[in-house]
Amino acid sequence: MSDLDAMAARLDTAARDAAPIAQLAEFTPGARLSLDEAYVVQRASIERRIDRGEIAVGVKLGFTSRAKMLQMGVDSLIWGWLTDAMLEEDGGRVALERFIHPRVEPEVCFLTSRDIDRPLTLLEAAQYLDAVAPALEIIDSRYRDFKFSLEDVVADNCSSAGLTIGPWTRRFDTLANAGVLMRMNGRVVQTGSTAAILGHPLRSVVQASRLVAQSGLVLPAGSLIMAGAATAAHALAPDTHVHCLVNGLGSTEFTTASTNHRLS
Repeated sequence: MSDLDAMAARLDTAARDAAPIAQLAEFTPGARLSLDEAYVVQRASIERRIDRGEIAVGVKLGFTSRAKMLQMGVDSLIWGWLTDAMLEEDGGRVALERFIHPRVEPEVCFLTSRDIDRPLTLLEAAQYLDAVAPALEIIDSRYRDFKFSLEDVVADNCSSAGLTIGPWTRRFDTLANAGVLMRMNGRVVQTGSTAAILGHPLRSVVQASRLVAQSGLVLPAGSLIMAGAATAAHALAPDTHVHCLVNGLGSTEFTTASTNHRLS
């Protein structure tokens, strides 16, 4: 087993067992993981899930905020995979014991209507979409203390762990600067706008098409594209009702069910 395969196995086990691991730099002291190698680790980790029966259902984008790009010293987005095992029921109950230190952020999710097999322009993006919906993404870094480098987070599938998706609509005309509100137990914890997602969420579809094409892959019709966070993420606690409202699109929600969540 190569070092990259071994890293993928460690990350996969950490996610399955909800047990944090050290950052990857500690795996091979003195050797720095490149970004390309981080994506190799990510892909190998996802393939382990698929070998167990999970199904890839789409992609998620990270660093869709210019401020976040500057903070991390990068000039491009990062991306990861979504599988069916990550899907939580809209309005349902989410068990926290399967996460390490989960956080939640409000997003917009797209459903593709056609195979995306090449880089798209902004004018073409909507023609490849069937619908859009409000969404909540649960992120959960598998590293100790929620600390990681750019390469760490990419290898860790960009911290993707779960998501809920609200009702689908074709109201793409509402996306330009829609207000976003996230509440926990009725209290507003985050407010923002879809304009925080690359200025317009449809630009995330463009970026997703470029990233997938660069990898020599095709994103099939019927895939999900999580466009990126509209606000900062917020830590999740047991017995919490989380509600996300995106003006013009609707809302999505879930309630955390576990009272036995292990803090890390």
